[in-house]
Amino acid sequence: MTQLHVVVGAGPVGSTAATRLAEQGHRVRVVTRSGSGPVRPGVECMAADAADAPAMARLSEGASAIYNCANPSYTTWTTAWPPLSASLLSAAEASGAVLAAVSNLYVYGPVDRPMTEQTPMCSRDSKGRVRTQMWRDALAAHQAGRVRYVEVRASDYPDAPGATSHLSRHVAALRAGRTCQVMGSPDRAHSWTATGDVVALLLAAAADPTAYGRAWHVPSAPPRTQREALTDLAAAAGLTAAPKVRGTSPALLRAVGLVVPVVREIAGTVYQFADDFVIDDSAAREHFGLTHTPWPDTVRRVLANDDAVPAARRAA
Repeated sequence: MTQLHVVVGAGPVGSTAATRLAEQGHRVRVVTRSGSGPVRPGVECMAADAADAPAMARLSEGASAIYNCANPSYTTWTTAWPPLSASLLSAAEASGAVLAAVSNLYVYGPVDRPMTEQTPMCSRDSKGRVRTQMWRDALAAHQAGRVRYVEVRASDYPDAPGATSHLSRHVAALRAGRTCQVMGSPDRAHSWTATGDVVALLLAAAADPTAYGRAWHVPSAPPRTQREALTDLAAAAGLTAAPKVRGTSPALLRAVGLVVPVVREIAGTVYQFADDFVIDDSAAREHFGLTHTPWPDTVRRVLANDDAVPAARRAA
């Protein structure tokens, strides 16, 4: 039976989710401020502010599922996320739709072992604290029977296009033989989550009532250090020289952050690269029978994304 699915956000995850849902024969409504989204049959793109609760209630009427794939600007999380999250909870309650949200690992803060869904949420960074409160509000609404809620948490997306990926942003320098200046240490283990794997778990969790009321970690590739990941990219690009990689100290990021707001926000999460930052995704693998995209496939997609960037913009 054809159902209405509302996807909030048209970034890499939102657009892929909308496309897959349409391919499954569903009606899909993508909501963004600009009205952007995949241009294809079965997808309706609507311009609206998702933080506008009455607007979201109208757009979600008759929906079977709402997907929170939004991603406000890094520097606005503390002000943008609370009303947006509350609006989507309200829309889910009014419509009866399941609310499935994409989140990240910021809630845990610095860790000294692989993160499970039971790892204490001890973030000291403002972005992690915002995400933690969003989770607590949604879980309380679920436990009160007001909504049906499920959350999927992912690590960094290596195959997100352009500067949104900690790997993609270095491809131009890699190909030109320049030094890649990476966050934190280049030699600490780090988990990377392919965008397609985020979507696979998001849709599976939304469709499975036994998954509701908890968070799930997205199946991710075995951890790779930033140096190893960039070496993999160089090899896949046919480069024979080993990449030149240099780390950036947390102290330097904090100093630059005093005058550059976005760097100030990045400095708050540099612990994810200064130490090992590894996800334990065994629960989702066992419950849903999902696995991760092979790492070589993800590497090829990172390079393909860079190939798709106009030469003039890449050189800028």
